[in-house]
Amino acid sequence: MSYRYSELWKSQKWKKLRQNLFRLQRRVYKAVQAGDHKKVRSLQKLIMKSRSAQLLAVRQVTQLNQGKRTAGIDGKENLNYRERIELVETLNHYGHTWFHSGLREVPIPKRNGKTRMLKIPTIADRAWQCLVKYALEPAHEANFHPRSYGFRTGRSAQDAQKYVFENLNSMKNGITKRVIELDIKKCFDCISHKSIMDRLLAPANLKKGIFRCLKAGIRPEFHELEKGTPQGGVVSPLLANIALDGIEDIHPSVRYADDMVLFVKPEEDAEKIRPKVEEFLRERGLEVSKEKTKITKTTDGFDFLGWHMRVKYNGKFHCTPSVDNHRKIRQKIKAVVNSSNYGAKVKAKKLALIVRGWRNYHKWCDMSSVRDKLWFMRKTANRKFRKEKKVNRYQANELCNQAFPAVGYKQNGHAMVKANKSPYDGDLVYGRKRNTALYDNHTAKALTRQNHSCGYCGLKFSDGESVHLHHIDGNHYNWKPKNLMAVHQSCHQQIHWSKPTGSENLGAV
Repeated sequence: MSYRYSELWKSQKWKKLRQNLFRLQRRVYKAVQAGDHKKVRSLQKLIMKSRSAQLLAVRQVTQLNQGKRTAGIDGKENLNYRERIELVETLNHYGHTWFHSGLREVPIPKRNGKTRMLKIPTIADRAWQCLVKYALEPAHEANFHPRSYGFRTGRSAQDAQKYVFENLNSMKNGITKRVIELDIKKCFDCISHKSIMDRLLAPANLKKGIFRCLKAGIRPEFHELEKGTPQGGVVSPLLANIALDGIEDIHPSVRYADDMVLFVKPEEDAEKIRPKVEEFLRERGLEVSKEKTKITKTTDGFDFLGWHMRVKYNGKFHCTPSVDNHRKIRQKIKAVVNSSNYGAKVKAKKLALIVRGWRNYHKWCDMSSVRDKLWFMRKTANRKFRKEKKVNRYQANELCNQAFPAVGYKQNGHAMVKANKSPYDGDLVYGRKRNTALYDNHTAKALTRQNHSCGYCGLKFSDGESVHLHHIDGNHYNWKPKNLMAVHQSCHQQIHWSKPTGSENLGAV
């Protein structure tokens, strides 16, 4: 019986399902642009009832998301194939009348010594939220402000970084400007439910489900309160973006989720801008953190999204990884190197993921200042590797080469997304070329060779799923171009599923 469900799940034509969902989402996007809200609501109902969307939502939360093995209050960390099919049927029957379960609270320490509460839904609730996101996102993407970059498909932190450069470089006299570093006090915890519900473009039944989802994040003793969107939900960042959209119109600025920087010219009075921002936030149940919000000279520098940005006295814009961001990566590397749970080879693989990801994130800023510090981390790793009996000096050097992969950097070289572009506008060529630029040398070259198509399923890459690099012969030390193939994350899983060894244990994947 379990084998039948396994085959049923694996035999799904995911390429066709993605095409079906995208076709509906594109129609939603165009209907909003045309102002036909009745058609928008009708199409959103179709998405909620779409078998393609339901299957993709379950696959997203059980196979692709980073938190796929995180349990909610029901204690379930993963679903087998039978449970996945049953969840699809549940979404089909109760999608419009979904009753959200409670949330599991996990305390996360903050820099200032305080803690924030991560509230984790059950896997079933996350699947429903993912389905809701499929219906809501294209509708709101048609109206979102172009200077909002956080938690939006097809946009990234690097776009926000480039926009700061565009406003503070020497051509824009950035040396004469100041910035307002805006910090919203407990944004996700205090955002008004009414401000979200009033701005939602959705059918009435779907709104009820979202309202229940928001209420699930409130403790029973505070149930009369109607504020806060739970951090940890699939749809929470989108709901926060919906409520905060429009704050960018107050003054020239850039926003990434609840992080925001406003640019102030010499002749402008920064103290007159703050009351307008405070009034906007007050309408949404939010307030400015007076301790963290400050007006800074660009020559003094400021931290934004893990970077330290400042304008030098020669007028040139300079960006480096922030001190706090660099401290965190050193802590992650040290934790792996000093771990007694893994051997040198496993450590090298884990370090490679951490270091490559960090270097790719910062590839458009000046990395020369942190190069020496990483060299010392590499030296420590080499010494630890050589302490193992089966690892000699030559092998330790090879493992360190794998653990600390080189990624080139070029200051301010990122191509910022065009203001009017969206993944749902139908211009797939533009999105694919931008997607290629997000990856390092080997993956980028494979994408170009394959004309931005998956080497396994043939489907063009979109912004919705990450690109993996597959070694065709299984040898991860063979980096010849003929042995490398760019594939979807899910296709990469499918390739390894099809191997005869270990197929009996795939139910928990």
